Amino acid sequence: MSAVNQQKVDWNRIFFLALGLGLFLGIYFAPPWADAVDPTGQAFPLTREGKAAIALFLMAGIWWVFEVIPIGATSLAIGVMQALFAIRPAKEAFRDFMDPSVMFIFGSVVVGLAFTKSGLTKRLAYKMLEVVGDRTSMILLGCLVVTAGLAHFMAHTAAAATVFPILIAINDLYGEGDKQTRFGKSLFIGMAYAAGAGSIITFLGAARGPAAAGMFKEFTGQDVGFFELTKYMFILGWLMVFAIWGYLCVAMKPEKARIEGLKERVRDLSARLGPLTREEIYVILCVLGVVAVMGIQSFVPALKPLDRAAIMLVSTLTFFILRVLTVQELEEIPWNIILLFSGAMSIGFCLWQTGAAKWMAVNWLVLLKEANWFVFVMGISIFVLAMTNFIMNVAAIAISLPVSLVIAKYLGVAPDVILYASLVTAGMPFVLLIGAAPNAIAYESRQFTTGEFFKHGMVMSVVLLVVLGVFLLTLWPMMGMPITLR
Repeated sequence: MSAVNQQKVDWNRIFFLALGLGLFLGIYFAPPWADAVDPTGQAFPLTREGKAAIALFLMAGIWWVFEVIPIGATSLAIGVMQALFAIRPAKEAFRDFMDPSVMFIFGSVVVGLAFTKSGLTKRLAYKMLEVVGDRTSMILLGCLVVTAGLAHFMAHTAAAATVFPILIAINDLYGEGDKQTRFGKSLFIGMAYAAGAGSIITFLGAARGPAAAGMFKEFTGQDVGFFELTKYMFILGWLMVFAIWGYLCVAMKPEKARIEGLKERVRDLSARLGPLTREEIYVILCVLGVVAVMGIQSFVPALKPLDRAAIMLVSTLTFFILRVLTVQELEEIPWNIILLFSGAMSIGFCLWQTGAAKWMAVNWLVLLKEANWFVFVMGISIFVLAMTNFIMNVAAIAISLPVSLVIAKYLGVAPDVILYASLVTAGMPFVLLIGAAPNAIAYESRQFTTGEFFKHGMVMSVVLLVVLGVFLLTLWPMMGMPITLR
């Protein structure tokens, strides 16, 4: 008998690895595809590079969903394939790996590390548990409410990074160690979903809101007020938070209805922490300063040119200057997650710059050019939802909004309803980890697989579309939102 243990061949992994690569090569070497033509007769040809970008887009999707190699390694493959197959120059493909959006995510992750290292994580977790009690369903609801609430006032990435270490502390109190549990899955998947639902309610939750409002004004001449967005999004966003909670309580019902002895344990642990330490005060002041500056950017013109990533990274530098963090924490940063978003940015820009994204948008939306207004708006929403799971939600809106506003005129559909419906689905990419930074941050918990996230995300995406459909037909018209052109 051989002393070396023979590893069992993972045929499932090999199949999906080959499927992704085969799909890429099949599309790459396929004959040219027909032009996309919009309702005005303008043609949008698909270049060789654009077709190759679509091929790479599909390959990366398969590899990410089935995790045939580490998700960060799939991101590296995105850059490598662009360079090897002359889809884009290597300089452009890999430059996106250090895009400001990626650095913002890096800074958000460091905020989470600072919360953990300083002890604020445990303090906040214990305070929340004192309020919600020992029932696991209420603990889950409390976590979702805190996450969604924070995403009203700070970028959903920062909100997720802030809450993540708190959830780690709560999951530790569940008493199952590093073992995957249904409670752990619901905590972290729920955090990712709630961050998206909360972020659609204000302009502070994500860059997509201000960007879409700017494009909307350019095409229609209409301004979208700060509180106007909240007026239409508040009920829908919070309804989705409670729908997420209800679904998770059923689909991933915790193994324990209560965490026995939690109240006494939390009270004891909270007392041991004592008063706020100097490090905790530093972290609180740094984070509040960053959130305040990003919050008032919308109201102070002089601050608008400041890049969000630069503002976020000021906190990172401050943590190291004040020695809240050391080189040890720098080495503990989950680079697999950072690389995941680097690759997502690269494929997103690749689809945009090669014209592939616009070609897909025109082909999809012209199918709806003679549809009923409701079918048309839902069709746009589905397209944005699908695209935002693969590329930046800002890019998904930038691709679809101009084309859909042109077609809307022919159908007599008001532009307002297109804007708000697009923002709803762009804010909640529940299916893939690359759809939003909170998804990737949640994955770092190791409590769920990419396949599980995909499965539950498909269900919640259907729920989202149903909720949106109900709002389109009833509540939004009652609130005064223009639906059709008179």
